[in-house]
Amino acid sequence: MHQSPKQILKQYWGYDDFRGLQLPIIESVLAGNDTLALLPTGGGKSICFQVPTLIKGGMALVISPLIALMADQVMHLQNLGISAIAIESSLSTFEIKVILEKAIDGKFSFLYVSPERLQSPQFLDYLPDMPLSLVVVDEAHCISQWGYDFRPSYLNIVEIKNYINAVPFIALTASATSIVRDDIIEQLELKNPSIFSQSFYRKGLSYSVIPTNSKINTTIDILKQNDGSSLVYCSTRKQCREVAHLLQLQGLNTDFYHAGLTKEERQNKQQAWIQNKIRIMVCTNAFGMGINKTDVRNVIHYNIPDCIENYYQEAGRVGRDNNGGNAVLLYQPGDLDQLQLLPEKKFPSINTIRTVYQAIADYLQLPVGVGQGNYYEFNVETFLQHFKLNAVTVMNVLKVLEQEGHLSFTEAVFAPSQVMFLVDKDVLFEFQKNLPAFEAITQTLLRTYQGILNNYVTIYERQVAKNARISFDTAREQLEKLNQLKIISYKPQKETPQIYWLLNRAPAASLTINFEQYFARKKNYEERIAAMLNYTINTTECRSRLIGSYFSDKQTQRCGICDNCLKNQKTIFNANDYKKIQTVILNSIPANGIELSNIIQLFTSIEQTVVHEVIQQLIEAKKIHMNNLQKIYKF
Repeated sequence: MHQSPKQILKQYWGYDDFRGLQLPIIESVLAGNDTLALLPTGGGKSICFQVPTLIKGGMALVISPLIALMADQVMHLQNLGISAIAIESSLSTFEIKVILEKAIDGKFSFLYVSPERLQSPQFLDYLPDMPLSLVVVDEAHCISQWGYDFRPSYLNIVEIKNYINAVPFIALTASATSIVRDDIIEQLELKNPSIFSQSFYRKGLSYSVIPTNSKINTTIDILKQNDGSSLVYCSTRKQCREVAHLLQLQGLNTDFYHAGLTKEERQNKQQAWIQNKIRIMVCTNAFGMGINKTDVRNVIHYNIPDCIENYYQEAGRVGRDNNGGNAVLLYQPGDLDQLQLLPEKKFPSINTIRTVYQAIADYLQLPVGVGQGNYYEFNVETFLQHFKLNAVTVMNVLKVLEQEGHLSFTEAVFAPSQVMFLVDKDVLFEFQKNLPAFEAITQTLLRTYQGILNNYVTIYERQVAKNARISFDTAREQLEKLNQLKIISYKPQKETPQIYWLLNRAPAASLTINFEQYFARKKNYEERIAAMLNYTINTTECRSRLIGSYFSDKQTQRCGICDNCLKNQKTIFNANDYKKIQTVILNSIPANGIELSNIIQLFTSIEQTVVHEVIQQLIEAKKIHMNNLQKIYKF
């Protein structure tokens, strides 16, 4: 007899109840329905396919565009004792073959792959024999050219239906307009799908937009007046470093994060922030995806995002524990002008596209008619210096080439170390007799890694060192020496951007661009920019409603706590009214403090938003302060 969804949830995750629409979505999947689920950031999307897969048995094929997110989810599942694996681009053909054979044998409950992997002949050979019970399309908005992150490789997902038995599909996204939702259903050929859409309203999340002449001073004021774990989103790596440094000079516990750091640096910084060893992380949008941290109190956007979808996702990292928080967008007048110029930059001229395409081919020394299905290392900095091209232009052209289906670019791909023996066992035996110092490490490699005599396999130097009972430094030195002696081929780990060629390289002059779709996407982007501009400069409408309206969410109620709602409240209460409320609050705070909820209960006849505003005024006047547990004290 199958366990119930709640029993699975309790067994693996330790929770007693599901949140929001999770249970209805799970029941839809268990009933065998195609399902489209739109859940906000932090809504627990992964639970919606992980629980039904564990109940049904078999394996879920999870398609995701985000390498880091795949790795995090696999690690999380493995830590829960659930069998899961991801096929990453850094793996050798042999290692992928081993994974696919294990998948056929039912060794995994979850197999994570990128959409590009679905086009691999090797993968398609094994796909029909996999014991699939569910196909999961994560970040499903990527399938629509009308979405904010269109990826053409997603359009090929539907083709796997020709290789597998009829199993349900579930498509998941955190943010999609009504047009994008319809496109997801059409492109994935979902049959009579059950559609679930959770309201975009976030209780306790206070949105505000602040025009300022000094973003750094405003940021410092916000972070000093509002306790708790915080994120400051910046648009460039350089800006991340500079803002973090200025915050540190103010005594604020701050670090910075961007995709240009090494994998180890990123992991260390991320863990320090999650564990509250670092209070404030200044970051690009490379940070936060897939991180389950519930006690974030402040998200500050130092620059205006180019669409509401991105802003909503990033701001939505505030207050997932339902204890509220602040999402603040800062801007200067010049920022609005820069935002309006973005469509021309994001959609370069056809001549510019062809020039950059030719330069990429020259850099990779890739002749016409080859390249399809291959990954190539692409050092952006070296490329820019050599061809004297503008970084923003190149990145925008890469995005266009990806959307036109020519290639895909991944900014930071971690490639673990790989080793293959170049000699047979007889030669190796003689080598060990003559140089016994290398016996421990060569025997460890042979015992630990299947297929290493004939294939490249991924190794981890620290594990090799531990098994061989030698130091990490000694292991690295011996591996390099064995490589020099041509006993092994050793490729040390690296982290470098990669370009994957979806089609063979074409002559630049005849590069195929679908002009009609290209300019339609540009027009759609201009509309998204206009919506973001409207959100930024609107000073009257509730910001939660503005966001909900953009996503066609008719359930969104007036929040009462955004900057615009609070301005409207001021017309009802005069200065004397506010003073009376302040006096009551100050007289109600004992020496050992008082819970915020108890303060709110003192004012049953007054809207909570007014009480919140008065509390904020008292905090700014340094008459009271509030800690992370929402407890208020007098100064």
